[in-house]
Amino acid sequence: MAVTGVVWAAFVAIHLFGNLKIFQGPEAYNHYAHWLREAFYPLMPKQSVLLAMRAVLGAALLMHVGCAAIIWRRGRQARGTHRVKIRGPRAWGARLMPVTGILILCFIALHVLDLTLGWGVQSSGFSQATADESFAYQNLVASFQRPQMAIFYSALMAVLAIHVAKGFTTVASDLGAMGHRWRATLAVIGGLLAVAILIGNGAIPVLVLTGVIS
Repeated sequence: MAVTGVVWAAFVAIHLFGNLKIFQGPEAYNHYAHWLREAFYPLMPKQSVLLAMRAVLGAALLMHVGCAAIIWRRGRQARGTHRVKIRGPRAWGARLMPVTGILILCFIALHVLDLTLGWGVQSSGFSQATADESFAYQNLVASFQRPQMAIFYSALMAVLAIHVAKGFTTVASDLGAMGHRWRATLAVIGGLLAVAILIGNGAIPVLVLTGVIS
């Protein structure tokens, strides 16, 4: 579960960096989206890197969810009559992980339907990428111009930030690094990534909705 969580955290960080290109305008953002489809061509077939990335992320997601279900079930079975009472931020963080995980899973499904496939969820202005051009900027703006979608995306970025921050506080021990420095370092990395997600990704829908990005 820790390994697959790190895989997804790395993807979120890279995806965040790519999303920030929206502040450079339509040309830069669309060029980045199109580059992902043709990365390393002609050395490798078009979309091969994109398809490989999706395969790895899909497998990691299934494993992460499956491991979460197993851990939750084992925890329920291991409970006795005398339970340890954990209070404070640690307790709330642990209780929120399954909830935030389910919400993020729903968000991923909606995100793919909305901005990747344009199936039903997206507005009528959705444009599929062609062999020569991508329209990621226009599709994103069209989606976030709907208040309900902009608010939903921004709210889910807060949920994702909580999930990432809490996950990084436990990943050190899960991977066998028990030293205090390692645990503190990873907790700081997780906190910084959580803040970046909240500010970077969370601001984009708000800026589109308010007309700053159009």
